[in-house]
Amino acid sequence: MSTAKKDYKRITTKSLFDMKANGEKISMLTAYDYTMAKIVDAAGVDVILVGDSASNVMAGHETTLPITLDQMIYHASSVVRACERALVVVDLPFGTYQSDPKEALRSAIRIMKESGGHAVKLEGGSEIKESIKKILNAGIPVMGHLGLTPQSIYKFGTYTVRAKEEAEAEKLVEDAKLLERIGCFALVLEKIPAKLAQKVAESISIPVIGIGAGGGVDGQVLVLHDMIGMTHEFSPRFLRRYMTLYEDMTKAIGQYVTDVKALDFPNANEQY
Repeated sequence: MSTAKKDYKRITTKSLFDMKANGEKISMLTAYDYTMAKIVDAAGVDVILVGDSASNVMAGHETTLPITLDQMIYHASSVVRACERALVVVDLPFGTYQSDPKEALRSAIRIMKESGGHAVKLEGGSEIKESIKKILNAGIPVMGHLGLTPQSIYKFGTYTVRAKEEAEAEKLVEDAKLLERIGCFALVLEKIPAKLAQKVAESISIPVIGIGAGGGVDGQVLVLHDMIGMTHEFSPRFLRRYMTLYEDMTKAIGQYVTDVKALDFPNANEQY
């Protein structure tokens, strides 16, 4: 299988399908604001996820549940304005799609019209298939999400690895095939055994993006603030920190405070 990297000027859902077919891994990161998204896009990330994880890292909530559709549209709009290359996928937040396919469609339409996002992401399999089909029938691309689904945290009661037992693993594989069959363009697998994730990736033709799902999938996603070390309390096994911004920023801001107190800032060259 070829691993040659094609130069994509703009990433589309077809680009991701081609990447999987050509054996090129897909890079995906979260972003929630214009400035960060500008940097992520310029660095060459293929997919930017405007995740409901904004509820945690931007608003300080314990879970992803409190964030609203209006807030997701605000964050997504900021990200879309920054992006020239990446495909922008926006999470539908908790309570906007689970119970009513018509409400799911209305939510997805608002995301697309008001933010300019390129696709939406929903958590779940067979239990939300009617909502997914309704959105797809309107021409809106859908990315699926299986395994650990944070919007269901109170159902699970823990953020531990999912699908370790045979019954849950079998359902996950069945749900993945269902999502492919009804028309999802890609799938996120979160915090499941690596062998199971690889089995899923090899059994479906759409790209499978992993987070805590091993290296046998078609791409990887991380929360940006975790990856660059702006957060420091969260340290799961799957997280690799590429920077330690929490430490660097704390030091820099502390130095600024010291300089202001000591009348060192601004100096003569920093005044008009």
